Order: sequence, then structure tokens, then C-alpha cells
Amino acid sequence: MALTATIYNLDIQLADVDRNVYEELALRVACHPSESPEYLLARVLAYCLEYTEGIAFGRGISEPDDPPIAVRDLTGSLLVWIEIGSPDAARLHKASKAAPRVAVYTHKEPRTLLRQLEGEKIHRADALEIYAFDRGLIDGLVELLDRRTRLALSISDREIYATVGDVTVSGAVERHSLGT
Repeated sequence: MALTATIYNLDIQLADVDRNVYEELALRVACHPSESPEYLLARVLAYCLEYTEGIAFGRGISEPDDPPIAVRDLTGSLLVWIEIGSPDAARLHKASKAAPRVAVYTHKEPRTLLRQLEGEKIHRADALEIYAFDRGLIDGLVELLDRRTRLALSISDREIYATVGDVTVSGAVERHSLGT
């Protein structure tokens, strides 16, 4: 029998001071058994950091050619392709050809990802945006994650403050670029 995804219901009070975005989000996010809680949280945090009109989660592992998160305009045209984790160069090359903007949010060691991509053929590699979450933030949120979670998320100067109940964890989001 195949394992099924675990559904997480996240009520997020988003206050992104950097972009002047203040929203109440009710997210229903599927986590496939092959995905780690760290990946799930990186995906949710990336969604919040990129939140704008037209943003949506991809269809998941059932559609491997889809971006994990995409921003589309009203006509359905792809504006932003957002990857999570450690995508390979071929996937980023494809993404850069498909969308005017590509961003990668990683919960893993960013230097490892940068070394893996260095010297590889990636369309518009110099425009690729790579962001790394502070491991303390991700690890702290994993401890607080439940299938139903109410989360207050404040973002200021690329520093994230996440509060669940009476516990707050924080960490920076650092931008990296390929050495091209």
C-alpha cells in the first residue's frame, strides 16, 4: 500500500515589514513521506517571503516538472519560479529559461549548493537568487510544528521572527550568488 501525504493546516499572521505585506494566510500544505519537515518549513517560509498576488504551491511530486512555488500573472504566464532545497543545475537552467525570475530557498548548507552549481551551465546564472535559512530557525520551527499550527511571522531586514504559542524562534535569511 502506498504511503499518503500528511496534511498540515497552517494559520499564518504574516507581517513582512521589508515589503509592506501584512496578510492572514490559511495554508493547507501536503507533506509527502519522502519530504522532511525541514523541507516543508522551507517551502512555507519561502511562500511567505515571496507572498504576492498570483503565488501558488506547485502540484508536488506528482508533477516533477512544476516549480515547488510559482507566481503567475492573470493570464497564467509564469513570472517567478521558486525552488526549495538543493536543485541541480539542469533544473535551474530549465527554470531560468521558463521564468524571468528564479529564486532558490535552501534549508541546507548553502556552500555545498554553491559548489554543486559552480561552473555548471545555467541560463542567466548571474540573475539566480539563492537564499539560505538560518539552521536554528528551521530546527526551532520543526520542534513547534504540529498538523494544526497557528504562527505569527514577522520579517524585518531579512530576519524572520516566528512565534507559535508563547515560543519565538528567529533567524536570518542570507542571500548568496554564484561566483560567475
